[in-house]
Amino acid sequence: MEILNSLVWPRGFYGDGLHAKLSRYSDKFDLGWIVSDCVADAAGVFTLNKFPAAPVKLTKKTIHKTQKLQALVVNSTNANSFTGQEGYDNALSEQKIIAKKLELDKDLVAVSSTGIIGEQLPMKKMFFGIEKLRKCKNNHIAQAIMTTDTKQKVASLKFGQNQMLTGVAKGSGMIHPNMGTMLSFICTDAKIDGRLLQKLLCELTELTFNQITIDGDTSTNDMLIVMANGASGQPEILANSKEYDLFKRALHLLMKNLAIKIASDGEGASKLVTANVCGAENNLDARMIAKKIVGSNLVKAAAFGEDPNWGRVIDAIGNAEVDLEAYKISLTINSIPVIYKGQVILNDPSFLQDAVKDKRLVFDVSVGNGSGKGQAWGSDLTYDYVKINAMYRT
Repeated sequence: MEILNSLVWPRGFYGDGLHAKLSRYSDKFDLGWIVSDCVADAAGVFTLNKFPAAPVKLTKKTIHKTQKLQALVVNSTNANSFTGQEGYDNALSEQKIIAKKLELDKDLVAVSSTGIIGEQLPMKKMFFGIEKLRKCKNNHIAQAIMTTDTKQKVASLKFGQNQMLTGVAKGSGMIHPNMGTMLSFICTDAKIDGRLLQKLLCELTELTFNQITIDGDTSTNDMLIVMANGASGQPEILANSKEYDLFKRALHLLMKNLAIKIASDGEGASKLVTANVCGAENNLDARMIAKKIVGSNLVKAAAFGEDPNWGRVIDAIGNAEVDLEAYKISLTINSIPVIYKGQVILNDPSFLQDAVKDKRLVFDVSVGNGSGKGQAWGSDLTYDYVKINAMYRT
């Protein structure tokens, strides 16, 4: 299976985006939707932030009713977060107007937002924009969900009997998911029961989106939705079948690709930082160690400064809440061995100087406790990160 870095809409799915005048920039798309010709099975994971935004509350409730969706609407610029009952009522209004426009039950419509926290949605602009949305097959929704992102994050792949998976994502700051992700919407023309899809999505989120970190903050609006409308005409994918295993591999590949794209586009980022951990007692321990490495501000700052200070990686490993022994640790940085079973074998850090200048910095770690494996992805910490977040509202 080969990832395509473009949107190839699965059968029966449409996407569109436009400028609804939510953003002060006239050329910035800020509203979009995804629509299916028929009712789709659906699954979602959401932020665990204690103050979930109104769209998160509503969409989580909507999906968990029947595990079905047929459309979703999303806006940038305004998060509709920390907006009280009025904000929730506004999200309900979005749901109802989309349902009326498409002649659907409102419980088949998901709502999502991203942007500034604490401001009410300008509903006249929202309604005006929604009225203009069309059932198209373009990539405008990928543009419509961008905030501080510097590039669109899209991916598609074919699998099985000419079936398609397509996804869009956004995120470059406030990224430290926990059973959720910034914003990501995935659709497929495969047929799979929503409850089975929900179980699979939770499992794969732990391996992908939950393993990226930019700044240690989990957004109030994090949301990941998958819709499967069955329009390929292929038989339903059942648990414990070869078709299920194939679909799982395809969805994992797509989600991992989107997650890495988010990590590589961290606010102000100049480097993608990857941690591969093996030899842990179990996979969870390995993932915890890997995420501790890419989430360390000291590691991130050293990556930006191109400082071959591998001691910061060791410090991060030691801060993971995992039982470890120093004499078992091995570390390689961009294929250059630094430590082997607790012994420093690269006594002159200057030999790493060229390696740490690479735009992709990879830490391979073995901890010698078992067969557990895990990965995590992040970015370096730059001056521009501070600048972007110092002026985000202005």
